[in-house]
Order: sequence, then C-alpha cells, then structure tokens
Amino acid sequence: MAVPKFIEFFTPFLHAVQDGKIHKAKEVQASIAQEMNLSTEDLQEMLPSGRQSTFNNRVAWARTYLDRAGLVETPARAQYRITEQGQKALSCGSIIDISYLEQFDSFQKFHKEQNDDIQTVTSDDGGDAAESLSPMEALDGAFKQVTDALADDLMVEVMKLSSVEFEHLVVQLLLKMGYGDGIDDAGRVTRPTSDGGIDGIIKEDQLGFSYIYIQAKQWAPDRTVDRPEVQKFAGALQGEKATKGLFITTASFSAGAKNYAENLHGSTIVLVDGKQMTRLMIKYNLGVSVEHTYEVKRIDSDYFTESL
Repeated sequence: MAVPKFIEFFTPFLHAVQDGKIHKAKEVQASIAQEMNLSTEDLQEMLPSGRQSTFNNRVAWARTYLDRAGLVETPARAQYRITEQGQKALSCGSIIDISYLEQFDSFQKFHKEQNDDIQTVTSDDGGDAAESLSPMEALDGAFKQVTDALADDLMVEVMKLSSVEFEHLVVQLLLKMGYGDGIDDAGRVTRPTSDGGIDGIIKEDQLGFSYIYIQAKQWAPDRTVDRPEVQKFAGALQGEKATKGLFITTASFSAGAKNYAENLHGSTIVLVDGKQMTRLMIKYNLGVSVEHTYEVKRIDSDYFTESL
C-alpha cells in the first residue's frame, strides 16, 4: 500500500502519545507504523528529493499541524507529549482532520498564512493546490510554507536557551551576517552583573572607532516590548556615548516602541523582533543546516539566438 496522506497521521500520532507520557520520536514513529500496518517497503519509500522517507516526512508534518493546534507539545528536542486538548480530541469521537483543527485560533492563524502564501483551497480531506496555480507559484509557496514551519520550530529551540546562551546566539548571528568581518575579537557578550543595559558589543572597524551595542531580550514570543524598554536602551547608549544600537527580541514590538526608535535623534536603534530574528538565522545558516538544494532553471535565449 502507498503511504497515507499526512492528515491521516493525525489520529495515529495522538494514539502514540495518548498515555500523557513523554515519548521519543522513534517511539512515536514505530507506534504509528504499527497502527497503520505499514510494510517495510512502505517505510522505505522516499520523497522525490531522495533525502528523506515519505513516512518520516509525513509524521513530522502531522506533528507540526497538531502542535499548531495545541494538541501535542514538544517539551524537549524530538520528544512529544499529548496535551489536555489532545486528550479531548481523542475522546470526543470526531474525525481529526484539517476541519477539526480549524476550531483552534492558533491553528487558524498558521493555516491561513499558508493558504495566503500559496493561494490554496484546502478541503477537509486535504485537497491539493488550486489548478490555477502555476508550478512556479506552487514551488515558491511550498518553500515559504516549509520555511515558516522551520522558523516556528527554531523559535521553540531558541526559547530553551539560557539568557546568556541567547545573548551569545545574538552576537553569533551578527558575526554570521558579516558585521566585524575579519576583525579580531569582533564580538563579545558583556558580563551579566555589570552590563549597564548592554548585552553585547560588535566592533565595526579594526581600530574601534565604531561599535554596535546590543540589547537582547528573550521574552515569550506572544509578549510585546513597549516604548519604555526601548527608551531604557537609548539611555544605555547615551551612557556609552554610542550612536548605533540593536534591540533584538524573541517577542514583538509595540507601535509605540517602533515609533520611538524611528524618531530617535543622536543615535540609531534598529529593532529586530522574533519573526525577523528566526528568518535571519535561517538565511545565514545559524542553528540550521541545508537539507536539500533545488535549482530552478530557465531557457537561455541568448544561446538559441546565436548561430550554432
């Protein structure tokens, strides 16, 4: 038999963790494979890229959807546990599909962003993209869908770091982006006990004429950094006689905070929220690795217009 669609993995995934205990990824996969009566040949079926099995890929996507709906959680890397909401889903007797998950606000937001990106109409049985979508549009939309899911998973891992580890990550990100390139000891994290509101410093030139001062706040992604926090950072910059500051957070910024930073005189403060931070981490390969690369090619018109 062919490996079922990923939405058909929702219920078996919940069954695999229904006892409320923490289960490792391999345990969950084995339980699902047994419940779905998949053969060795089924489990060895590969995606077109040849880099991952279809089974593992669909288990992973089922977990992502259930996680966005709040039916399962990931207390540690590659370890899963059912939530109270997941227990209710199993006991209610309803079919657990896309339509069922749509009742949860967190999933609605996640699913709407996907549909907006690739302009799909997803039916209860997991319908494919609309026929009007070109292959290139579908490819671009699919790439963004994968990247968005990766960004969410990356944020989960970032939030597990200690505050000091997070500050080191921020400094590493700026170095990855090319700031302080070629300069010895280009970036450092300040001492927690005497940072004066400055969590890190990046050198912009060899002689130290220019520095970027960093404020890094590891707040819950659903929190908001308001204007007073940015004002405090501006005061810290003045104390260092600095003109360049980066305020980076796992949370978001309020309109007041953004307005204050945009209209600040005497120094420049750049605000980077959690969503932008994870995008930058993905772009500059910090905390992620390249799984597969696709090359999209087009006709070389010059070749065919020249005489052969």
